[in-house]
Parts: sequence; C-alpha cells; structure tokens
Amino acid sequence: MAQRLFLLSIVVCLITAGIAGTPEEAKGGAKIMPLREDSVILAFGDSLTYGTGAPKDKSYPSLLQRELKLKVINAGVPGELISEGALRLPGLLEEYMPSLVLICHGGNDILRGRADELIEKDLAAMAEMVKATPADLVIIGVPRPGLGLVVPDFYERVAERYEALYEGQILRKVLSRPELKSDLIHPNAKGYQLMAKALAQLIKSSQW
Repeated sequence: MAQRLFLLSIVVCLITAGIAGTPEEAKGGAKIMPLREDSVILAFGDSLTYGTGAPKDKSYPSLLQRELKLKVINAGVPGELISEGALRLPGLLEEYMPSLVLICHGGNDILRGRADELIEKDLAAMAEMVKATPADLVIIGVPRPGLGLVVPDFYERVAERYEALYEGQILRKVLSRPELKSDLIHPNAKGYQLMAKALAQLIKSSQW
C-alpha cells in the first residue's frame, strides 16, 4: 500500500511539472529554445534590417549581436518586396543553419499599397520555411506610414499561427518619435538601438 501511494505521488508530481512547464501557462506566449554560445541568429528583412539611415555598425542586427553576445547575420536587402524575400530565404537557412530567425519584412509592400492578404500569404510562407527547420522564429510588425502608425493585424496572426515570438510595438514606437528617425520610414542609430534592446529583452525572457 505504501509503495502504491509513493508511485501515485510521483505520477502526480510529473503531471504537475508538465503543466507548469507549458509555455502558455507559464508565460502566456510562445517560447524558444535556449541559445548557446555557438548559436547563430539570422536577421532577415529589407532596409529596416539592413540599417538604412544609420552607419552599418549601428543597424539593429549589429547592435543585437552586442546585446546578446551571439553571432547575428544581417540579411537585410533595401527595397526588397516580401515575395522576393520568400525566394531568398531558403538559401540563407541552408547556408547559416540558424538557431533563431528574426523576420522584419513587408514594409515596401505596404508602401506600394499591396493587399494585406497577399503580404500575409508571403509572410506565412516564410514562417513555414523557418518552422520546417530546427530554428525558432521572431516576427517583427511593421507599421503603415502616416498618422497613427498602425501595425497591420496579419503580423500577429502569422506569429500566432506558427507559434512564433511577436514584437509588434517597437517599430511603431520608434517611428512615431522624430528624434529616433532618419526619415519618414527608417530609424536612426538611436532608433535601431532601442529596437535591438527590445528584441534582446524579448528573446532573453522567452527562452525555456
């Protein structure tokens, strides 16, 4: 009888531990695997990733590398459309085999007035590519230019669908402050620094 009670207590402890370890229960959001010293992060996107508006060493990937003390690849291409990015991404995933991918894309499509559902389709295709690898994913929401700087809902929808981390506020906050911008649609060095700090905090707080 005592042995049976002991075994039952172990089962209860294991079940309790499993519930506590569930990401949604513990943190209320997506989680990522712990990053190691040799982990590679792929920062993928357009001019916002490339660092237009600031010196190259002040782009958000460069600053994020300093924040995390991990290798961060800057895979930003100014002027790129998201459909073009979807064609470029597979080669980079194969080349670098990253542990974490950050996608900040779609801004040029928004500027051109492309339909949200088409941008969402390409963003989802890229998220699916990342999720087909061992890498975790962060999606960064890009706001529409103009008054209000609203981030389209599809960024968060895709993040939820593919269980990715989501940062939907930092670019909106940076681009709403003139002192943090180099022009209407790009941060300056100070803006990219705030972007890197926000992403570093998100990544650190969301590891298992």
